[in-house]
Amino acid sequence: MTKIIIIGCNGRMGQMITDIAAQDNEAAVVAGVDIISNRDNDYPVFTDIYDCDVQADVIIDVSSSNGIEERMDYAVDKQIPIIICSTGLSDEQQKYVTKTSQKVAVLRSANMSLGINLLMKLVKEAALKLADNGFDIEIVEKHHNQKLDAPSGTALALADSINEELGDRYEYVYDRSRERKKREKDELGISAVRGGTIVGVHDVIFAGTDEVITLSHTAYSRAVFAKGSVVAAKFMEGKGAGYYDMADVLM
Repeated sequence: MTKIIIIGCNGRMGQMITDIAAQDNEAAVVAGVDIISNRDNDYPVFTDIYDCDVQADVIIDVSSSNGIEERMDYAVDKQIPIIICSTGLSDEQQKYVTKTSQKVAVLRSANMSLGINLLMKLVKEAALKLADNGFDIEIVEKHHNQKLDAPSGTALALADSINEELGDRYEYVYDRSRERKKREKDELGISAVRGGTIVGVHDVIFAGTDEVITLSHTAYSRAVFAKGSVVAAKFMEGKGAGYYDMADVLM
């Protein structure tokens, strides 16, 4: 049984992880940390992380990027593997996370969905087969109208996975309205759509002569990210210091 502490347990994602873990015979949430403490949970909730003295195997952090250094220090002090789901980390914060992974097991991923992380593996393989055979690569991502950043971190992670596989040959192009010219061979276009309540759609398009291959992932609920977080927690139990991502979970 993997015992989990959720940081940000009373937020929307924290509650989803709580529900997913409750349905999993191999995982259990044993404590939470949140500045909001007026929810009824089946586990103790602490407003200060250092007041949490509950024994656990893994920490899942779904809180904001603010104060991430303190949470990383707690993981080191307690020697508990930690999964970072917080978004919007600054370069300095990311460096802190990477440095911390030398002292404790850290997993960080741009997207915790198992399907998206499988898609990342598939687009690498497709790019290796198709890029040198005249196929152009474009990514189109769609999200709800409340999303602040564009393109999404997942779209950029998909682009980076392709670019790294092919020797960083591509230049990312986000807006073609500024110039009237033909598409360059080594462009990788990334487009963002915002509307309604779309949870998340990512299409990776390989467009060749007279044929198009599209690899696509659609999230119908944020629960897919919670499910991936619990699967990752079970993977991280007992892991030694190091930097992990969801590709390691899927191996």
